[in-house]
Amino acid sequence: MERPSYLSKYLFDWEVLEIFLEGKSSLDTAHFVGPINTMKEAGDFLKGYGFNPDDPVLMAELFGNFQEALQFIKRYFLKEGTPLGLDLKIPPAIFMITDVCELFVMASSDEKDVEKKMWAEIILKVLHTIVHVDRDWRSSYFSVIQTQIFDRFYKHIFRNSKDQLYVAVKKNSSERIPLVDFSSKSRKSRDSVILKLLHKADNVAEELFDRVGVRFITKSSFDNLRLIKFFLDNNIVIPQNIKPSRSINTIFDLEKLRNSFGELVKEAEKENYDEEVFTQKMEEMAKDCHLDEKNFPKNIHSSKAYRSIQFTGRHLIRYKNPFFEEFNELRQVARGDEGSTLAQKVLAMDISLISRDVRFFFPYEVQIVDEKNQQSNTKGEASHQEYKKAQQVTSLIRLFRPLMELKGLKVDDLIVD
Repeated sequence: MERPSYLSKYLFDWEVLEIFLEGKSSLDTAHFVGPINTMKEAGDFLKGYGFNPDDPVLMAELFGNFQEALQFIKRYFLKEGTPLGLDLKIPPAIFMITDVCELFVMASSDEKDVEKKMWAEIILKVLHTIVHVDRDWRSSYFSVIQTQIFDRFYKHIFRNSKDQLYVAVKKNSSERIPLVDFSSKSRKSRDSVILKLLHKADNVAEELFDRVGVRFITKSSFDNLRLIKFFLDNNIVIPQNIKPSRSINTIFDLEKLRNSFGELVKEAEKENYDEEVFTQKMEEMAKDCHLDEKNFPKNIHSSKAYRSIQFTGRHLIRYKNPFFEEFNELRQVARGDEGSTLAQKVLAMDISLISRDVRFFFPYEVQIVDEKNQQSNTKGEASHQEYKKAQQVTSLIRLFRPLMELKGLKVDDLIVD
């Protein structure tokens, strides 16, 4: 019995519906793009994506992204570039591509070579990620972003005569919070950004919250709390601008800390403690209120041994448009020579769409950890290298799972000492 011809109008791509209705990432679909059988169909898809296939400059940029995707895959996911990689080779046909539209056709047409189709899918997913990284509009303002965010913290960090770091309102302030170390993350490397996006469900550059960050290593657990209070009291971090889902605490059992602190305050009032005694008892209390590992928030890439406080704030960036000021100066000159054709054209230009300032919120990450926990964090499974390896393996499996199943490769084969 023949299938009625009208049914073709009602055939749904159920994986695509999962993207629309259930939050599935396109990187987790078996087929990254729908059926594209011709170069014209590939061009139509690119138009919808935002690229004009008739623009040679844009297509050259996209081809450059394609070449970068190939090198990235070799560097992070194949044995030729990393011990964690798969013992596979990119098919020669991929390297013969001269137009990215060919890659779309290869990935979704009735290609008999299943392995080649899978490779095309993998490369498209990495290419898609790189395209988003390259076209994050905020990257144009990155130097301004770094300066304005870091200055909020830098102006409160000083060194004493013994070269010891501390946080204070002013250099000569008597109220100080000693630091073991302070560091700033000025910018993630390009590869780190791509790798992070490849393992995130939200595979877009706007969802990276740790491109700019600062880390404070304090002397004690109690100083962790003092530092947060310092940020609050001096409006360095605005709590209303903290992204709730990004706050992670693996140091304190906050409920226990709150109850213990209430009891300590009553005890201090009753026993008439001086400040020195009170702070000593606060130090002891903070140590006693550490969070049990079984209550740690879940992060598949973080070790259970990793203890820190992390939160993501948003700072309102103000970018003064230098063109606006320069153009205004040009208009002043033109007013002195209104008889010339050039001056008339300059004065007739509509400047209403030229912004004097550009203002937008940009996220930054703050990490606070005390010296003892930091020493533990740098050992064994808790090290940053282990964290990065976990990200790398997760990204690899996410992209290559269908091909691994086809080739009979197991996840366990990726684990290296």
